Amino acid sequence: QVTGHLDDCTCDVETIDAFNNYKLFPRLNELLESDYFRYYKVNLKKPCPFWNDNSHCGIRDCAVKPCPSDKVPDGIRSGSYKYSEEANSLAEECEEAKRLGAVDGSLSEETQQAVLQWTRHDDSSDSFCEADDIYSPDAEYVDLLLNPERYTGYKGPDAWKIWNSIYEENCFKPHNVKRPLASGRGESFIYLPTWFSSVCVEKRAFYKLISGLHASINIHLSARYLLQDTWSEKKWGPNVTEFQQRFDEVLTRGEGPRRLKNLYFLYLIELRALSKVLPFFERPGFQLYTGNKSQDVEVKNLLLEILRLAKSFPLHFDENSFFAGNKKEAAKLKEEFRLHFKNISKIMDCVGCFKCRLWGKLQTQGLGTALKILFSENLIEKIPESGPSYGFQLTRQEIVALFNAFGRL
Repeated sequence: QVTGHLDDCTCDVETIDAFNNYKLFPRLNELLESDYFRYYKVNLKKPCPFWNDNSHCGIRDCAVKPCPSDKVPDGIRSGSYKYSEEANSLAEECEEAKRLGAVDGSLSEETQQAVLQWTRHDDSSDSFCEADDIYSPDAEYVDLLLNPERYTGYKGPDAWKIWNSIYEENCFKPHNVKRPLASGRGESFIYLPTWFSSVCVEKRAFYKLISGLHASINIHLSARYLLQDTWSEKKWGPNVTEFQQRFDEVLTRGEGPRRLKNLYFLYLIELRALSKVLPFFERPGFQLYTGNKSQDVEVKNLLLEILRLAKSFPLHFDENSFFAGNKKEAAKLKEEFRLHFKNISKIMDCVGCFKCRLWGKLQTQGLGTALKILFSENLIEKIPESGPSYGFQLTRQEIVALFNAFGRL
């Protein structure tokens, strides 16, 4: 069912598949395994700003593996944990690791110096996302390769509440229409073809981006599902039944294939952002600094190869159709768009499963960064070839999130 032309685009599914599977993805995968892109700093302890709910998922796989403190280099630990004198006992440390839901933060030796550099470059001001305060004692580095996105057993009313609030409160839709959600399955939305065809391209696009993100996350949960959980071993793998319940045309009353097409739409938006941001990374002064000089040069070359490849894609999404009408109306709509998305990034702090929260935060920050790029085209064009880029800036957090979020798609 997922074939042919995509709405609001000049592109089709087959062109994207061929380009991604044979050209782009193998290179991107290699990039994401490098030290610069595998470590993401995140605060998983921020309280939920929307409701008083401290219900954390008690399932083992929701946790992020505790990291023995002798495995964390001093440079990282001194930045991540601000223990007071009396709190420095082993018992406290153990308690802290448990409370964190424990993200595996073990880093290779050569990244110690890099971490010091990163904190100097990181800056949490961001226009589309509620950025983490990465200087908070609660923020710490996570190795994304050791904490893959997969099904953890987190489901039911809590997971349902997250998606419900994202769609209900943050998607442009007519106020008199409620989307009935079955609390057992977090994705049984009613599609509104008459409403959908009557709203402007921006509001349609916003809905499709959120739907595409939802589809992406559901695909990963179905593809890496906990198939066997015994005391001797755990086995993850594809769960076809789970995938069908979310995407099969009959079981979803025609909605499933549309969700998958929204995933392609999201891919096109992020691909477009990568093609636009090339001048920022091309500057000789820009470095992907980890402290390993030869590796840093290699990784930057690979990054530029990926961005040039993204630019060569023949059927890009035309973002000029966004906010192109009456200037005053367009500015108002753009601000609404930005605030809606910022709200969605805040909702990620309400996710009860730490691993799901980690990947939710990373993917919303990645999409927020892509939107920031698309809306900063004039600033990017003015970036000087040498010297600092004051008008347009990306922090290391945003760069890591942008490429890892695209890697998920």
